[in-house]
Amino acid sequence: MFIRDRGILFWATGCGCGRSPIAPGTVGSLAALPFGWLLSHQSLGLALAIVVIFAIIAIGIAQRAAELMRREDPGAVVIDEFAGVLVACVGLQLSLAGSLIAVGLFRGFDIVKPFPVGWLDRRLEGGVGIVADDLAAGVLANLTYRLGSWLMT
Repeated sequence: MFIRDRGILFWATGCGCGRSPIAPGTVGSLAALPFGWLLSHQSLGLALAIVVIFAIIAIGIAQRAAELMRREDPGAVVIDEFAGVLVACVGLQLSLAGSLIAVGLFRGFDIVKPFPVGWLDRRLEGGVGIVADDLAAGVLANLTYRLGSWLMT
């Protein structure tokens, strides 16, 4: 295996978090939490630019990792969870507790797969398919967090 491929697998698995024998998606999401928290404190324009660039990179990495692992959507690939957590946290000015709530909402939507998350998961393939449902789960988590915050004020 080429060193480039080892690097792809390293990043695809969230620096190895995706290799956790128990709940790799949740472990990957928790590993992404500090990045989500940091992103939540950036200007909306900068945060959105970071998310778009990261999502594009994540699609390419997830695609190559799936090819290397010879699986359509390998459980060890958690770069999609990182992308989803970033989307869940964008523009929210989160505290640590708020970050945990946003990540929890993201994981819930990623696991349950309500529309459009499940629809994207079933219809898209390759790197786009691996990442798109997590981006959608992140959007739902972000909107749900915003609605909950608004209702509590």
